[in-house]
Amino acid sequence: TWCKLQDGRRVHVIERDLTEPDRIVGELLQPGGYLKLIELGLEDCVEEIDAQKVFGYALFKDGKHTRLSYPLENFHSDVSGRSFHNGRFIQRMREKAASLPNVRLEQGTVTSLLEEKGTIRGVQYKTKDGRELTAFAPLTIVCDGCFSNLRRSLCNPKVDVPSCFVGLVLENCHLPYSNHGHVILADPSPILFYPISSTEVRCLVDIPGEKVPSIANGEMTNYLKTIVAHQVPPEIYDSFVAAVDKGNIRTMPNRSMPASPYPTPGALLMGDAFNMRHPLTGGGMTVALSDIVVLRDLLRPLRDLNDGPNLCKYLESFYTLRKPVASTINTLAGALYKVFSASPDQARKEMRQACFDYLSLGGVFSTGPI
Repeated sequence: TWCKLQDGRRVHVIERDLTEPDRIVGELLQPGGYLKLIELGLEDCVEEIDAQKVFGYALFKDGKHTRLSYPLENFHSDVSGRSFHNGRFIQRMREKAASLPNVRLEQGTVTSLLEEKGTIRGVQYKTKDGRELTAFAPLTIVCDGCFSNLRRSLCNPKVDVPSCFVGLVLENCHLPYSNHGHVILADPSPILFYPISSTEVRCLVDIPGEKVPSIANGEMTNYLKTIVAHQVPPEIYDSFVAAVDKGNIRTMPNRSMPASPYPTPGALLMGDAFNMRHPLTGGGMTVALSDIVVLRDLLRPLRDLNDGPNLCKYLESFYTLRKPVASTINTLAGALYKVFSASPDQARKEMRQACFDYLSLGGVFSTGPI
């Protein structure tokens, strides 16, 4: 939706819920994603939300640690990663969209896509007060997220759930490396820490598989205190235990889904509804924003979007043009998750150590993967 705003097209945005979301995903924007925000003229959406600049990562393994910096020397000083409360960022983007005269932002739940002779003509939706309405458009962009109800008619969704994230917020805690993401190569799988405001640190504990210990019966608290706590850096151990005791524990399945679209006249799938990767490397928003830039550039020269079949043929190049960025980020996310997870297999142990040692060499060895 955002990509067409500046081009003067009329856009009707239908959002299921316009209140500020409170989620444990979409909190870290890589420098590459920030560059895409700039290309879209949306960089002020990370202002005034107490976002923190992120300059790289610190990796921890068996008591050793190393810092990996983003290679930002050739960029303007503003270019870096950003971490923040996802909901605050979303609200800024919504305000920005709603402020444009050609945009109508409405709260409503889309119940189905309207199809006529193989072409999507618009959507059927329920308003806040329960009325059933239809909205027609020559191009419907479907971006209803990881739990998408609408993707089934537009792609072949093969969703894999390699693991789940357990999310906590640590308060007034000083990370070993300020303004950096922290990746602990723990057993059985990684633990992440990064700031989301000037006083809060997000912790995400990865748990392999689709099942997590029960929060309700206290299994989760026990798991975090006995299996996880002793593996976090000593300087933040107390804050970690305090956050577990405070008990605002959230879980989120980590999904991976390759992009396998059915090109459909009149509709296009975007974001997590279209393509997902393991969130270990925080690449999701970069892929989404990069896709938006590709689409914006493709749509820009078009005056008329009404020829569904021809537009569909033309937009097939979107799938090719997005590949270099999307495939690189997706492949790295999946590979690093596998390599960074513990395993009884000796070869896997050696790969994990080798990966840590290689990245620790710094310079050209870390800048490539970073």
